[in-house]
Amino acid sequence: MTLLVAITGWEVEPWLDRFRRLLPDRRVVASGEPFDPAEIRYAAAWKHPPGAFASLPNLRAIFSLGAGVDHLMNDPALPDVPIARVVDDDLTNRMSEYVVLHCLMHLRQQRLYDRLQAERRWWDDRHQPAARDVRVGIMGLGVLGQDAAMKLRVMGFDVAGWSRSPRSVEGVATFSGSEGLDAFLARTDILVCLLPLTDDTRGILNASLLGRLARDGRLGGPVLINAGRGGLQVEADILRALDEGTLKAAILDVFEREPLDPASPLWTHGGVTVTPHNAAMSAPDAVGAAVAEGISRMESGLPLRHRVDRSRGY
Repeated sequence: MTLLVAITGWEVEPWLDRFRRLLPDRRVVASGEPFDPAEIRYAAAWKHPPGAFASLPNLRAIFSLGAGVDHLMNDPALPDVPIARVVDDDLTNRMSEYVVLHCLMHLRQQRLYDRLQAERRWWDDRHQPAARDVRVGIMGLGVLGQDAAMKLRVMGFDVAGWSRSPRSVEGVATFSGSEGLDAFLARTDILVCLLPLTDDTRGILNASLLGRLARDGRLGGPVLINAGRGGLQVEADILRALDEGTLKAAILDVFEREPLDPASPLWTHGGVTVTPHNAAMSAPDAVGAAVAEGISRMESGLPLRHRVDRSRGY
């Protein structure tokens, strides 16, 4: 059995090293190396070269090395084999850390204090809201969204969630479908987007949606945090919303095109925080172990965990 590792945008050697240690009795090759296509049984992928898997006659499954699978679904030559997405405690915890960090940064007005420090100006502010006074809305209630919701609740935030189909999360008000979206947005001061990228969600963070966020919150305006996928956002609409005051701030970890163009106005806009798609990094040690476990299950005749529903795209 041979595992093909097909990666662009990341350093491939740590992944090859990890898989070779986890699967010592199996051959591990990288795309671009010589190999016999008939030997490949499994593929581990992140933004693989399109068509890289089309000529693998004995391929049994593909494992995404990141939380999303849109990089796979966008390949028109993708073989009709099971696809597994990553569900890993390390990745989940990293995402929740990112979400909680930036919610707290805006609750406690840290960006303001950074500016005041630069100006050497003391400001005696007695009117900071408590976490319970700030309504966080999470779009996407999968594993990542539910974990972030639970951790925000521990901090005291008033948390709600929205998903495409109905979900129940203990202690969290939930909304679903197009019929629940307006009510969800109207009670949201900090919007956290962790949705998968599908045909239905592409461009969902647009002027229309941003304009329906709460205007009566304690933060002086709505805040957007997108750590999902760059294709979810319309960057021109986000910039316009910031300039017009529809948004107070935007924290963006993902972008329409990556790496973000040095000429993009997002870099220098005072209301934008840019991070380089590292909210929840896929660590070779943790994610590699999850892939190896998935291969072991399939080799033992057990069903694949976290299998993607191709009809939904996630």
